[in-house]
Amino acid sequence: MTDTLPDKESRERLRALQHERREILALPPEEALNRILSAREPAALVHSIPGSDLYLLVHDIGPEDALPLLALASDAQWDHIVDLEGWAKDRIEVHSVTRWLSLLLESDPQRFLRWLLKDRLEFAECYLFHNIEVRVLEQDQDPSEFGDDFFTLDGTYFIRFLKLLPVPGGSAIGEEERKEFLMKLLQRLAAHDHLVFLNVLLEATHVIPAETEEEEHHWRTVRLAEKGFLPFGEAIGIYQPVQPKDLENRASKHIPRRRAESSPLPVPSYPLREMEADNHFSRALDRVEPQDILTQVQWEFANLCNQIIVADQRAIRDRAQLHDIVKKACGYISMGLERLRAAGEKEVDPRKAAAALIRHPLVQVFRLGFGAVLELKWEAEKWLSRSWFVKSGLRLTFWGEQWTGVLGGLLLKKPLYYDNYKTGVLYREFVALEEVALTEGILRQVQAVDRLLAVMNIQLGRASQYGFLTYKNLILSRWAGHCLGLREEKLAAIPVSGFKDFFAELLPGESSSESTVPRRIPEAMKSGFIEWLARDTGLKDFEITESLGRIFEDLFGEIEAEYGRVTAKDLDPRFVQLFLLKT
Repeated sequence: MTDTLPDKESRERLRALQHERREILALPPEEALNRILSAREPAALVHSIPGSDLYLLVHDIGPEDALPLLALASDAQWDHIVDLEGWAKDRIEVHSVTRWLSLLLESDPQRFLRWLLKDRLEFAECYLFHNIEVRVLEQDQDPSEFGDDFFTLDGTYFIRFLKLLPVPGGSAIGEEERKEFLMKLLQRLAAHDHLVFLNVLLEATHVIPAETEEEEHHWRTVRLAEKGFLPFGEAIGIYQPVQPKDLENRASKHIPRRRAESSPLPVPSYPLREMEADNHFSRALDRVEPQDILTQVQWEFANLCNQIIVADQRAIRDRAQLHDIVKKACGYISMGLERLRAAGEKEVDPRKAAAALIRHPLVQVFRLGFGAVLELKWEAEKWLSRSWFVKSGLRLTFWGEQWTGVLGGLLLKKPLYYDNYKTGVLYREFVALEEVALTEGILRQVQAVDRLLAVMNIQLGRASQYGFLTYKNLILSRWAGHCLGLREEKLAAIPVSGFKDFFAELLPGESSSESTVPRRIPEAMKSGFIEWLARDTGLKDFEITESLGRIFEDLFGEIEAEYGRVTAKDLDPRFVQLFLLKT
């Protein structure tokens, strides 16, 4: 069976529609709405917008303000909105369904009834099962027996609105608004076709909710999967790592036979618009040719973003939230392209990266990039299980603020990069292999210090007796105690009086808080520190300097910066963090 394409005139109309759609989706929400409503064929224009783009546009405008847009939307677009908003995992979320059905009813009442009765009848009956109770008046029965809560539209079927438990964090719609919508819905159903109304009431009261919800959830899953919103069990597979050799050994992805014209089906615009231009993926995307292959890669990217949304169990209702997903996708794809570069290549060649996008499925390139982080996480967890500090019952804060932040992000279920507010956040997604290398470097430093501590035969007392214990004040206090001739078996705080003598040797000379240059630690003290460590651990001094020299240089620099302008007589143990002092 051969592909069929629209005729020339239809293709020209589709291209014009595509151009107009792109312009509109780039506008601010209010301007976009006005532009759509003033278009020559507004319904055709709205129908051409992918459901995921329309969903975000409605939220950007504001659902209550977007009624004209909802009225122009197709039945499939209505389905998509209700599919995204009407469920809490595998259960119908009654309050949210009420809100959106109310909006759709208000946008186009007659069409809403046709859509509900033709396409979503089982869903509507299950929804009514959760909201109303129906009783039939027997021949000799008095209506007062039902109670004041019941009302009737025909004198035979009496209806009562069920009370619903409040939703944690507040309902999407108030109780009075819910009852008002239900009354309006029932009245319109009765006016539309009374026999249909009675059938809906009877079937709604005899629904088996578990079975009906399961069936409706199945079809919702099918509809969303077509747009990349895979079931959670499948979507989470995006975080299964792959190696470069795994991709090289796989066959190239299927590229449909090139056609004279690209597909008229529109690619979702919002994910592409939220993409930043300065990354390996976006630069490679600019080199992908021909146009029909570029369109396929763009489709893959939109579906990949939707898969991440499901896997991360995120609700995306505005562009800012979508931007985070797009940035994450671009970051790990870029890292995957970095890992695919040939040995010896320092930079990613956009042309070769474009060829990789054509050959490999985008989800596999994403998994390759994420795998670099996940493999480092697994290594950290394996080390953690046998580390000295865990066996000693110490907490992660033992490694100080910077190292604790890096380790804490790496050990999360989905690892994050410790940004420390450099870009405005404490943690964020990794975006480059350079950040993985920086994180790995910190992990190597932590492991080196942990190995050193493991051979120092340190006996710790209760952690609470030391205040805020870190590897820094543990090592430095042990050294200071050695220099002062203290022979404590267990790690102990140093008396302030004795510490002042050590402090005078550590930072000799006179200084004050007004000094422009802090006092420096003599090289003899630094050499004495290494010699002490060598004797205490049985390691060679060059072994210590090779693996820990940079760490100890930074530590000495921190001492100079903290205390280089403080005199011994002005020392206050309450403000000394790098040594354990008795207060």
